[in-house]
Amino acid sequence: MRRQTNLATAVGAATAAILLLCQTSYAFTTISTRKHLATFALRLQKPSVVRLNAGGFEWDDPTDAFDQGVENPFKNPAFKGMSVDAGRLLSPRLQGANMYFIGMMGTGKSVVGDIVARRMGTYNWLDTDVIIEQAANMSIPEIFEAEGEDGFRDVEAQVLDSVHAYVRCVISTGGGIICRRLNWSKLQTGIVVWLDVDPEVIMKRIEGTDRPLLQTENPLETMQALLEERKGKYNQADVRIEVEEGDSAEDVADKVIRAVHDYIDDNPPAWKAAKAQAQADGLDWVQ
Repeated sequence: MRRQTNLATAVGAATAAILLLCQTSYAFTTISTRKHLATFALRLQKPSVVRLNAGGFEWDDPTDAFDQGVENPFKNPAFKGMSVDAGRLLSPRLQGANMYFIGMMGTGKSVVGDIVARRMGTYNWLDTDVIIEQAANMSIPEIFEAEGEDGFRDVEAQVLDSVHAYVRCVISTGGGIICRRLNWSKLQTGIVVWLDVDPEVIMKRIEGTDRPLLQTENPLETMQALLEERKGKYNQADVRIEVEEGDSAEDVADKVIRAVHDYIDDNPPAWKAAKAQAQADGLDWVQ
């Protein structure tokens, strides 16, 4: 127990330093992209805040503060002839909210998360397993061997606690991060994307690797049992992406970007839903 506590403390301090370095590096490498999108956003924004009288009170229309006028490109017929990446248009629609990738080991959370973040342009990509290894100066299998699964889960939860405090991030997580209920309170501060891949396909992908939880007589059966055990929690994700065996990482990224655009349409911010309802009710102070 003492050893686990010491490791968690060391990882906590190192994680903060790594995240600061990531954010600093990101700020320099994306400055040109930020300038481009800032110019693009200015063309979409309204010129000034609209003040409306609502029942004798002044009301600031939240549209001017939060809505950059970017809509779902897949529902715009003109988008097919445009050269703008739908991923670029996803960034302003998320309004800084993080995107978390969950799913079993070997589902492509890291590579797909990296691609999505790059296509979004103004989002940073983080991987909790990579941060854990860098902070602990140990590989995941070494941590499992030294501390056991419970010790690893303690460290993983601490890293997630640090990471979720940041905004504008695409975050790839470990397959078992959903096992602890407390982690869900962090994941649900953003949009959660589940990459769902058949166990048989996963086993082909990770053949020859030393995954700690699969060091059994029948790894496929173990994988199937793990998926069955976790499926109820994975199903709580906001977006589920069914990954086919022939899908490339880019194909999966395309599916994610489209699905998240659709999710935002189906789950508008509370203020936007209230405004739409007020307009439908014919309230003349809502423009």
